[in-house]
Amino acid sequence: MTDAIRYEKGQDQIVVLTIDMPGQSANTMNAVYREAMAATVARLEAQKASIAGVIITSAKKTFFAGGDLNELIKVDRLQAKAFYESVLVLKAQLRTLETLGKPVVAAINGAALGGGWEICLACQHRVALDHKSVQVGLPEVTLGLLPGSGGVVRMVRMLGLEKALPYLLEGKKVTAQQALQAGLIDELAADRDELLAKSKAWILANPEAKQRWDSSAYQIPGGTPSNPKVAQMLAIAPSILRSKTNGCFPAPEKILCAAVEGAQVDFDTAHLIETRYFTELVTGQVAKNMIGTFWFQLNEINAGRSRPQGFVPYITRKVGVLGAGMMGAGIAYASASAGIEVVLKDITLAAAQKGKAHSAALLDKKVSRGQLSSELRESTLARIHPTESDADLAGCDLIIEAVFEDRELKARVSAAAQSVVGADAVIASNTSTLPISGLANAVPEPRKFIGLHFFSPVEKMPLVEIIKGVQTSDETLARGFDFVLQIKKTPIVVNDSRGFFTSRVFGTFTHEGIAMLGEGVAAPMIETEARKAGMPVGPLAVSDEVSLGLMNHIRQQAAKDLQAEGKPLPGHPAFAVIDVLLNEYKRLGKAAGGGFYDYPAGGQKHLWPELKTRFEKAGRQISSQDVRDRLLFIQAIETVRCVEEGVLVSTADANIGSVFGIGFAAWSGGALQFINQYGLNDFIARAHYLTEQYGERFSPPALLLEKAAQGTLF
Repeated sequence: MTDAIRYEKGQDQIVVLTIDMPGQSANTMNAVYREAMAATVARLEAQKASIAGVIITSAKKTFFAGGDLNELIKVDRLQAKAFYESVLVLKAQLRTLETLGKPVVAAINGAALGGGWEICLACQHRVALDHKSVQVGLPEVTLGLLPGSGGVVRMVRMLGLEKALPYLLEGKKVTAQQALQAGLIDELAADRDELLAKSKAWILANPEAKQRWDSSAYQIPGGTPSNPKVAQMLAIAPSILRSKTNGCFPAPEKILCAAVEGAQVDFDTAHLIETRYFTELVTGQVAKNMIGTFWFQLNEINAGRSRPQGFVPYITRKVGVLGAGMMGAGIAYASASAGIEVVLKDITLAAAQKGKAHSAALLDKKVSRGQLSSELRESTLARIHPTESDADLAGCDLIIEAVFEDRELKARVSAAAQSVVGADAVIASNTSTLPISGLANAVPEPRKFIGLHFFSPVEKMPLVEIIKGVQTSDETLARGFDFVLQIKKTPIVVNDSRGFFTSRVFGTFTHEGIAMLGEGVAAPMIETEARKAGMPVGPLAVSDEVSLGLMNHIRQQAAKDLQAEGKPLPGHPAFAVIDVLLNEYKRLGKAAGGGFYDYPAGGQKHLWPELKTRFEKAGRQISSQDVRDRLLFIQAIETVRCVEEGVLVSTADANIGSVFGIGFAAWSGGALQFINQYGLNDFIARAHYLTEQYGERFSPPALLLEKAAQGTLF
């Protein structure tokens, strides 16, 4: 018998099973767990005549984390049969526990997610600690998987199809209080002693307990798929789902299949259906892409792999934000929400107050949804101090400049702020394109200057791109990194260059879409195929959001800077199209009333009809695959160039940055993983084809050819 599950039988004949996986900070469903659970279940079976009931709890801070992703990522198609059978063994253990003939209670002392929640579902009663650390849910879909230990089958039988689907399809996680309201858990406990006391009391009061779905009178809440109301919902569910996934993500589609098919058969057959779909997803490429990036690489980033070592973690106490427009207001909100005092400065007090009002509106929305108390709203808002005076920046240990993309303006406001805060403060620029090393010349201490590139809207976008200038010190970089984690964002670190990493790659996406329009490709096809490739928004729509005017301004600034260095600005076929829209039609983008799209008041946006007559050419339509590949390949190739030039220093930063920052196709696991999973030689061959057809910009970089020759991946 292993130490992984402690078996303690009290004088009340109740067995307490405490899961405590040796050498791990969290409990997971790995080989050690499977062996321990097999032995535990066999012992319970043998001793059940003398047992009053069973309580399952955990010795860790969390209850149970779920499947072992180190194991899952390695399972390939050749191992599918063996994997399928091992999952059925794991499920049979939980089924034996559930049908032991004795009451079984989950005493949930911490987060129970994925496989952890599936263990709780196999218990007849659930008591949870009423603490903010307790979360329950099935987030498997976010890693390209489905709940494979009975989660789909039991959630549908517990809540009915309609109520279970949001938990399954969206990976919705809820607090202990929310879980109680939703009927997922039965009781709350104030502390660990009460947790066990309530669990024992329930066992003694319900000696004949069994699962509701094991009684002959049981019916699925809301009815099976043959019920007219359920059938009506299911008639439209696949098309709603397809409109969200665009066919890029197999997991939500398989979850829907497993849920609906499982609801029409008996419990055991439903388990077989779930396991087949689970095996299909685990052995597929999309889950491997998503687990690799959104679990392993994201954890690597958050653990500080890109942070310079040897510096004590720095806590930012007061931040000064220069510019109270959308970006500055968003940065102020994120900082104040993390408990940091904020001085929000603009040219006039009215402009600064308008920036603070943005935070008030966001907080009000949270209060109205029950996500925030009124007291917390007040205290968060009280941390934002709007001003028009530089003098109020005194005492700030970090200044973030978030004004318009103009070199002289940025230099002026940074220098003014620096003269107030003194030498200890770090000065950061939220520029999206201007090289940091040049901007750093505005302050006396360029080593204390850094780029902190936020994404719009700041309150929703999880990424911050930290740019290290030529003179930025390691200590400054470490402080920037700590601040980004402090405001609960994901930091990636890049070296300085024009457009850094994300803006450079994002620019290739928008420009490629615009170039296709200039060639005569139909605008609706460009937008639709972009979404089918996995991009959240088409290149024309997103160009309108950014504004064609701003894109043009950035181009002019780049031309001016390069001219000063004696270099020309490289041409691009998109420039001619942008110039036509700006100069001939005065269409600057969404904020100016229209760009590639029209934005009727109160109506749905739609492509500007004039695009068809002005640009579309019947003989210039290309295959949908070419449209998708041009949009994805151009971004992946530019990412390789960033690695080649030393702008990017880690694969994790490249993949996470491309997905979180610019919405690169999430199913692929990011821009470099897109190349890995495509196969380097196949990718190079396809890039050569695109080069011949559409231009030199698709030519594979030397680093890519080198890696393919060596047989190594990114």
